[in-house]
Amino acid sequence: MKSRKGFTLIELMVVILIVGILAAVAIPLMRGRVDSAKWSEGKSVAGTIATSLRAYAAEKGGQGAWANPTLANLGFTTGDLQGTYFASTNYSWTTSYDETANPPLTFTITVTKPASITSGTDLTLNEVGVFSGGPQ
Repeated sequence: MKSRKGFTLIELMVVILIVGILAAVAIPLMRGRVDSAKWSEGKSVAGTIATSLRAYAAEKGGQGAWANPTLANLGFTTGDLQGTYFASTNYSWTTSYDETANPPLTFTITVTKPASITSGTDLTLNEVGVFSGGPQ
């Protein structure tokens, strides 16, 4: 009688079942990492806007009525804030400047969550560099 080498159908089905279980566990974990990586783009641009707001305040100081500077005031064009996952419409900010206050410049930058990101909420950055919201 010939000896046959190989796997039985049951052994192959067990291996496929194990691979399926591992994939079912790993995919949700990886999805969260992908969204966190996408949020890093929004955080990076928010930090750039914060730097521009500080430079604008240092340059203009208390000259005239202080209002929220526009993209053009900050030295940006609309395309400068266009990223892979976030567009210029995802960013907004409010500012106030009071020379007698400490710090004189206060601001909040809000990054709204785009549809391409499934987890997290809108992200905010304040003048002391503290982020809140964003990826979960």
